[in-house]
Amino acid sequence: MSNIEEVKKLREETGVSMMECKKALEENNNDIEKAKKALRERGEELAGKRAGRETGEGVVASYIHSNQKLGVLVDVRCESDFVAKSDDFKSFAHEICLQVAAARPEYLNEEEIPSKVIEEEKQIILKQEEGSNKPENIMNQIVEGRIKKFKKEKVLLCQSWVKDEKKTIENLLNEKIAKIGEKIVIKRFERFEI
Repeated sequence: MSNIEEVKKLREETGVSMMECKKALEENNNDIEKAKKALRERGEELAGKRAGRETGEGVVASYIHSNQKLGVLVDVRCESDFVAKSDDFKSFAHEICLQVAAARPEYLNEEEIPSKVIEEEKQIILKQEEGSNKPENIMNQIVEGRIKKFKKEKVLLCQSWVKDEKKTIENLLNEKIAKIGEKIVIKRFERFEI
């Protein structure tokens, strides 16, 4: 039987229901780190199951920086009006606004990056490495690694969350899906800066 303090701690750290936290701890011999991993995997699994569901509700959230020179709008969708009106959902949308403001993503997901942009980036990397006489397989690894880094910087879902570097925005989204129990989609965002 898991300790109530451990259950509370796990709930505070993940935001998942007490019952789910208790179950995750019991399944993982009261190891909090393993339980967190199990809850994250469950969130990704739930997100996968909900992929085909309709997201006809949601909110447009905004953030204006105190200097009035930076603003963000995000369109975050969910399945029901009930969830769209919840504080939890609204606070998630606000977190996405703060992420866009701070991390300056250019694309929502990897699929949005035009192949031309990836090709140009590869050419820049090859130009930078020109004359290094590295073997082709090493060059391919360098290019692959730098393209991955490029995506982590430019793609919202691939970015590390500004409030917890261990999580990506996609991890945060999947955790929210697991907690709320509905499909959630970040539809689009716009960042304005003077």
